[in-house]
Amino acid sequence: MGIYALRRLLISIPLLLVITAIIFTMLQFTPGDPLDAYIPPDQVVTAEQRAIIRHDLGLDQPKVVQYGRWLQHAVQGDLGYRIKNGEPVSRELARRLPPTLLLMGAGLGLGVVLGVLFGVLAAVKRYTFTDNVLTLLAFLGISTPAFLAGLLGLYVFALKLKWFPAGGYQTPGNGSVLDILSHLILPALILSVTYIAVLMRYTRSSILEVIHQDYVRTASAKGVAYPWVVGKHVLRNALIPVVTVIGANVANLIGGAVFLESIFSWPGTGQLYLDAIDARDYPMIMGTTLVLAAVILLANLLTDLLYGLIDPRIRYT
Repeated sequence: MGIYALRRLLISIPLLLVITAIIFTMLQFTPGDPLDAYIPPDQVVTAEQRAIIRHDLGLDQPKVVQYGRWLQHAVQGDLGYRIKNGEPVSRELARRLPPTLLLMGAGLGLGVVLGVLFGVLAAVKRYTFTDNVLTLLAFLGISTPAFLAGLLGLYVFALKLKWFPAGGYQTPGNGSVLDILSHLILPALILSVTYIAVLMRYTRSSILEVIHQDYVRTASAKGVAYPWVVGKHVLRNALIPVVTVIGANVANLIGGAVFLESIFSWPGTGQLYLDAIDARDYPMIMGTTLVLAAVILLANLLTDLLYGLIDPRIRYT
């Protein structure tokens, strides 16, 4: 298992480099001069002064050299300083990352638990009214964009019904766990909607493929209770493709979190990322990209390890 994990980790490192290189290249094609982001719009700067500032920032170097310098500092934990306020990028990310991980973890947990539970229910009750209702809700959840679900959820459950706070991470002056949970529930539920729908459909389909296997019929013929057959014999094998879907959709989970953090004023990296793009804050964009890409690759690595635990044959491929 250790060799299997090491192989997956060695594959992730080049992918991380490729992702940061692509983002760095895309930033070079954005309109305007990157130097303008460093100079206040109300400040008059001569051409000679612009040349000096460009040289001091290393912007007169070839793009490959600029990326190499950034990568060299990033490996040492130095992601530079924000253009907007001069704060260290690493410090800002360390402050904003925990709320994002909390939101993503809650959304992922709800998505996995409810998605698998509803998938099992739909498979066991296949072609019944329950199955049809769950299928309809799944299609609705898959086809609803995260920003639209967020706006609807905010309007209905926060503004109209007042079941949850309208936004924020906590009530000012109150940092208790219950207060944070009250602010977390609504955005986490909305974030998990698509995840629940996707996992439910995959779980249902996978169970229907496994449930007609010979070993399942044998267990039933021996008089084993049907819930035990489904839980022990069917679900374990049916979850193998479902685990792959869980890891593959982590990137979508981060994308949804970016929109929901803006809608619910959640102080995470998603809101920080949009703010950096709006301000053309290149060090913050690169730093946030690096951290989010690392989170995605780590989630994929954990998925591969879990995949290997469920199916031992995968460890030797």
